[in-house]
Amino acid sequence: MIISVASGKGGTGKTTVSTNMALAVGAGIELLDCDVEEPNAHFFLQPVMERTEGVETPIPLVDLGKCTFCKKCAHICRFNAIVVVGRKVLIFPELCHSCGGCMVVCPEKAISETGRELGALSFGSHDGVRFINGRLRVGEAMSPPLIKRVRAAADPVLVTIIDAPPGTSCPVIAAMNGADFILLVTEPTPFGLHDLKLAVEAVRLLGIPCGLVVNRCDIGDRQVFAYAEAEGIPILLTIPFDRRIAEIYSQGKIIVEELPEWKKKFQDLFRDIATIIQEQNKVPPCVK
Repeated sequence: MIISVASGKGGTGKTTVSTNMALAVGAGIELLDCDVEEPNAHFFLQPVMERTEGVETPIPLVDLGKCTFCKKCAHICRFNAIVVVGRKVLIFPELCHSCGGCMVVCPEKAISETGRELGALSFGSHDGVRFINGRLRVGEAMSPPLIKRVRAAADPVLVTIIDAPPGTSCPVIAAMNGADFILLVTEPTPFGLHDLKLAVEAVRLLGIPCGLVVNRCDIGDRQVFAYAEAEGIPILLTIPFDRRIAEIYSQGKIIVEELPEWKKKFQDLFRDIATIIQEQNKVPPCVK
């Protein structure tokens, strides 16, 4: 079972929800921090880190001794990562999407692959919860390949909770695609509603069931609640604008450990999600 915790905008509380739900359930859970541009789940989870390994992505390497400069490699590349100028072949590694198309079309078999550093994966655990995060190399533009590597390192035996990046662009799709359920975290403000609508549209394109957590539920207005009701999206948890919760968060602590009454609420949240996943033969809440 794979649960991806996402949102249309940053700062809504995705990491708060994903870390607290993981620790509330405990053993048998793994948490993947796929917000690789700014991972922060480890600040709250405080895992014992076991190892770190580098991650590379393949890019083309041209043997100029075999190359006839026919430009077929440049013609197939939709990202302009390879350009033939006279009797030179220029490679732009940051533009390459590692599709391998240039290798396939090269009639002289003059193109092989070499590696380019993307970032690193770190592995650890905390109270029976397995933890993996990715950290993108500074200056790297493309995070989806690293997000896919984080997900590929998941243990299929465990229940996986993914802390997704904010927004609705390619990194978020990489973190949501193939999940069994998308838990969208939002806030009852005009910005929260605007970006929630974008996120719901993305989830519907993927055809994955979803539900909402409304954080700081007693600020702003009721438009988010009205939208959820109109669209048939279940609100599975509301979190109040509580000074105690804010203080716990600001100290890098876990709500379910500091406020025991919240442990059952996050356990109930997990159980509700599991029930929806088990009923996937019905029309999912986010699919029309």
